[in-house]
Amino acid sequence: MKALLVCEYREGKLLDTTYELIAFANRLGAAKAAVLVGVEAAVPQFDGTLYLADVSALGEYNPAAHKAAILAAAEKEQADYIVFCHSSYGWDMAPRVAAGLKAGQVTEITALVDGGFEVGCCNAKMRRSVKPATTKTVLTIQAGAFTAVAPAGSPNIEKLDIPADGKGVTFGGYEPAEAKDVDLTKAEVIVSAGRGVGKKDNIPLIAELARALGGELGASRPVVDSGWVEHSHQVGTTGQTVSPKLYVACGISGAIQHLAGMKKSDFVVAINKDKDAPIGEVADVLVVADVLQFVPALTAQLQK
Repeated sequence: MKALLVCEYREGKLLDTTYELIAFANRLGAAKAAVLVGVEAAVPQFDGTLYLADVSALGEYNPAAHKAAILAAAEKEQADYIVFCHSSYGWDMAPRVAAGLKAGQVTEITALVDGGFEVGCCNAKMRRSVKPATTKTVLTIQAGAFTAVAPAGSPNIEKLDIPADGKGVTFGGYEPAEAKDVDLTKAEVIVSAGRGVGKKDNIPLIAELARALGGELGASRPVVDSGWVEHSHQVGTTGQTVSPKLYVACGISGAIQHLAGMKKSDFVVAINKDKDAPIGEVADVLVVADVLQFVPALTAQLQK
């Protein structure tokens, strides 16, 4: 079994998600090769073959050229799996490659279970196991679902030529995201509200704890989707990725999409009635209590 890992490159740098792809392949028990449309100065550190296509002719991103390079590498390796990170790049390229290979695609994998791939469903409220029916399969893995391995090794580099014809597409550069009224990426303390707080009227209790700790209010996706908190406060793969010194999760179960956004926090405190909630697996301290009783008591003590 072989896996071709599609590395991401941006503004002259290899993205760290490459090492999550390697971790996934290790869990899969697959022989590894990788493909990078980038520059030699940014190759990943791993033991295996790296197919390298130079970006200088067409700019950092050109869908037709990237697809051609990935398909060429897949043909050389006869890879069973072509693996992307579930990012904006993966969203765009994976279906193109799957169509080119006439292969199935499994999207947003969060775990390996019983010989299949676990993916979310019903707006990530449930999970299901999927087994591909095609001999070759394109996969995308959820960021943060597989803990990155440390860079190690030196790949054998094989260079690929990519077509000079970009099919009328010109790379114009990157445009910064719209400024948010709250930049959680700079906060040293974040107190986040989850669905377990019950209703919008209870959000001020969480915000008061955040103020008492000198921090910012965060939120999980269900809270934002319900309109209880503005999207600028959302933590997770569809919100902001944060790395505070202290992260307090109030009534948050711990869906992988949320964990991916806060996994780099130095210290995590989780408050949840369910002692078996997934958030407990990453928390340094798990408080098994009713959020609506514990948070006001904690806030009162801090204010003293």
